[in-house]
Amino acid sequence: MDGSVKVPFIDLVELHAPLEEDLMAAVREVIQSGRFILGPKVTELETWVADLTGAKHAVGVSSGTDALLAALMGLDVGPGDTVITTDFSFAATAEVIARLGARPRFVDIEADGFNLDVDQVAVALDDTVKAVVPVHLFGRMADMRRLVDLCGDVPVIEDAAQALGASRDGLKAGSAGTMGCISFFPTKNLGGLGDGGMVTTNDRALEETLRVVRAHGGRTKDRHERLGGNFRLDALHAALLLVKAPHLAQWTEQRRRNARLYQELFEGKTLPVTLPTPDRDDDLSVWNQFVISVPGRDELRRYLASRGVPSLVYYATPFHLEPCFASLGHRVGDFPRAELAAGRVLALPIHPGLRGEQIEYVVKCVAQFYEQEFSGS
Repeated sequence: MDGSVKVPFIDLVELHAPLEEDLMAAVREVIQSGRFILGPKVTELETWVADLTGAKHAVGVSSGTDALLAALMGLDVGPGDTVITTDFSFAATAEVIARLGARPRFVDIEADGFNLDVDQVAVALDDTVKAVVPVHLFGRMADMRRLVDLCGDVPVIEDAAQALGASRDGLKAGSAGTMGCISFFPTKNLGGLGDGGMVTTNDRALEETLRVVRAHGGRTKDRHERLGGNFRLDALHAALLLVKAPHLAQWTEQRRRNARLYQELFEGKTLPVTLPTPDRDDDLSVWNQFVISVPGRDELRRYLASRGVPSLVYYATPFHLEPCFASLGHRVGDFPRAELAAGRVLALPIHPGLRGEQIEYVVKCVAQFYEQEFSGS
């Protein structure tokens, strides 16, 4: 490795360093308030997220996974129901469906991207479908305008865990569907110092239901009108996120800048690398990840590691081949695009603190691998 170039996949210490004084002040404020669960800081964060996404309501919850779970519970999804979702995402997307006793019905991804194929949703819809859960994977929105029109009265729950601030066709992630589910996991574009999440909606009745669901199904401590869970957001996590929130727009622009530089550098070379779709005026990713598709992915990843370049695989196994979904009876070949993606995807560093020279070094290392090391076998 060139000792002058170091490339962290993400550096949360560096990201937080300029904010440390404000973060510590936020901690002290919460301690001195004596309000540790929900409370005014959570309400303030809910208002901020609603404004950012364009949703009328936002409900703070304990994690992105619990956001998905609460949203499905708010629709009374359960045994006998079917929920359509993508075959290619993080485990939580499909896991929450099965946890409620419903049946996940997977659809393949687009031919030219990683989001679910809306045309295949049209084929999968039937009277058993209680909801559809698209994922805005890696920060780019699914085709929500077509999907919502197609689904009609069937609720559409956006898994927007990776896409806070993204937009497409004049729609914003989190307000384009019936509900939107957001994650504040530390490595997300707006990450907390711990877990946290949010559910957004334009439906007042659903908002009220979500607030009941997140607090053990009750409006008061001594009466529980429905089954719920302990999905409440801690005041401390909300307070820390409020310190970071004003910086999100700048961090997002830095990610977009990094994505543009990757695109420019790769396009100047003849390499067997399929790049993610670039931003357009009506389709703005927030670039939670910069994911390329390549032959010899695992060999490339080892080579990059030897050169000091970290990379990650999102995701190595499509849902239909996961052991936990074996009872659904799927086999190899059922969802060929997702299977192909799982064997070829590689996420390169794109965090806001990345410098141009570091991106140039990453691209140089990828080029060297294919020019010098890769046999193509």
